[in-house]
Amino acid sequence: MTRYSISELANYFNVTTRTIRYYEEIGLLKPERNASGYRQFTKKEVTQLQLIFRGKKYGFNLDEIKEMVLLFDEDPTGREQLRRTIEYGEGKISEVDQRIHELQSMKGEMESLMQVFYDELNQLEEDES
Repeated sequence: MTRYSISELANYFNVTTRTIRYYEEIGLLKPERNASGYRQFTKKEVTQLQLIFRGKKYGFNLDEIKEMVLLFDEDPTGREQLRRTIEYGEGKISEVDQRIHELQSMKGEMESLMQVFYDELNQLEEDES
């Protein structure tokens, strides 16, 4: 079985070793330790880190990520993990849809204001002529 050091994973994921230690501290990762006490990460922890970073990318908080990641340990079939991920994912999609709506509305308002500004500038320039 391939084992990775904390620095190898930090380099691979382009994060600090402190980040990985923090995920261990809050219970997201449970690496094994060798006889010297050094952390040894397996493919399982690599997969968990991938899930953590993907979850962060999509705006999940660490509690949600932790629940999704640790559900696999409780249900190795992955069914419950998938159910919870779908539930959280649907919520995130709703949040993104809402944010898109807000941004489109803001864009429309800004475009209207810009048109007013263009019109005012054109009027001022015509008045000078």
